[in-house]
Amino acid sequence: MRSPSGALTRRARVGAIGAGGLAVLLGALDTYVVIALFRQIVEDLQIPINRLERLTPIVTGYLLGYVAAMPLLGQASDRFGRKLLLQVCLIGFAAGSAVTALAEDVPLIVIGRVVQGIASGALLPVTMALAADLFSERRRATVLGSVGAAQELGAVLGPLYGVLLAAVAGWRGVFWVNVPLAVIAIAVVHFALPRRASPAGAERAKVDVVGGGLLAITLGLVVVGLYNSEPGKQVLPENGVSLLIGAAVAAVAFVVWEMLARTKLIDTAGVALGPFFAALGVSAAAGAALMVTLVDVDLFAQSLLDTDDAGAIMVLLRFLIALPIGAVAGGWLAARFGERIIGCAGMLIAAAGFALLAGWPINPLAARHDLGVFSLPRLDTDLVLVGLGLGLVIAPVSAAVLRVVPPVQHGIASAAVVVARMTGMLVGIAALSAWGLHRFHSLMQEIPLPLTIGMSEAEAERVEAVFRHRVNEALLTQYSEIFLITAFVCVAGAAIALFIGSRTRVVNPR
Repeated sequence: MRSPSGALTRRARVGAIGAGGLAVLLGALDTYVVIALFRQIVEDLQIPINRLERLTPIVTGYLLGYVAAMPLLGQASDRFGRKLLLQVCLIGFAAGSAVTALAEDVPLIVIGRVVQGIASGALLPVTMALAADLFSERRRATVLGSVGAAQELGAVLGPLYGVLLAAVAGWRGVFWVNVPLAVIAIAVVHFALPRRASPAGAERAKVDVVGGGLLAITLGLVVVGLYNSEPGKQVLPENGVSLLIGAAVAAVAFVVWEMLARTKLIDTAGVALGPFFAALGVSAAAGAALMVTLVDVDLFAQSLLDTDDAGAIMVLLRFLIALPIGAVAGGWLAARFGERIIGCAGMLIAAAGFALLAGWPINPLAARHDLGVFSLPRLDTDLVLVGLGLGLVIAPVSAAVLRVVPPVQHGIASAAVVVARMTGMLVGIAALSAWGLHRFHSLMQEIPLPLTIGMSEAEAERVEAVFRHRVNEALLTQYSEIFLITAFVCVAGAAIALFIGSRTRVVNPR
């Protein structure tokens, strides 16, 4: 029996998908690596502690490029070839990394991160499509799971990779290292993939440029509409409402276009749409919660516990360890009890964890949960709960999507789960940062600046200590409210998970 590739040996097919997986891991690492670099960037660019909103576009810029480019570039690989798209995107990734490393101000960093995100956005769907090209339906699910694992590994290893590398080479060195890594990945792709790594008939494939453009416009307007350079005045910028209305109009136009167009970003033929969109909704809610954890727990540690980047990642390590443990357990439990039950349970556990985070004192390191007979360290318990809960959701959501779409669409469906999660990360961190930063600046306006002229040294120290304490209380209020809102987002995700449906698999209509 001939393989789907028509000629490639098993070793060649494994080598090809391994090359794609390497590219996916490289892009996934850089999705999260910036979390570990906040302190060094703040100090190098001299960003004041009360202007942390300047960091938001560094995170959202990458996510915006990633999400906006993923469906369109994945589809473009059908026309121009998997190999060519992977190599072009790796070149773009290296270029974006170089721009970021050379940047002397935040706007240029954001430009570099957007370029990185756009280039990274194609790596996952193209590699998943490559799996569909090279492997039979019987083995395809296992291969897709391996590629998805490379993507998920980025969330766990990204911050650790960043802090270890930054300790040796500085934050700019983290991005410079991407250049030789991208060159190596290009070489591996060149030798591992066949000359025309595309499905038959690729030359006739069309690309939904209009649909991709409308999706990019929608997400771009949302991000810009939520970013406020002066959060002390109001939650949204002056033109924020107009931009969000424009985003809603673009979203409606996108839906209408996808219903009427012959060439679509996602072909819904044979798809059980209710469970499909429910699974994507859960993935989006989990993505929002994931990014809030990575960003705000890191900032909590640096601003209130006065840690450096490494110290903040050590605080976050509890979550990073629990996340993959939950992911493994989620796959095992979902196979026995169903995706709906485990997906819902995971989001509720995460919601409980965020509710506990919302009650953190200024120094949670010394706090404990008193359970009568014994007590548990609060920091450990709360972050482990969040990590286990969000980890439990990963496998059920992916399995539910693969269950309700025809096998020929497994690659694009798996990519859709990641798109949904990244969209949740993008919109969630943008919206909650807008609210949290506005609350912080509003509280800061109520705190008078310490005027110590003419005071004795002891009195001046007392006044400055009171001021620092009130600033810390304002920061704590900001984080507590963000965590509490995120708990409600997780509850909403749990409710959506109830609509994932039964385990009945659809039949391939083709």
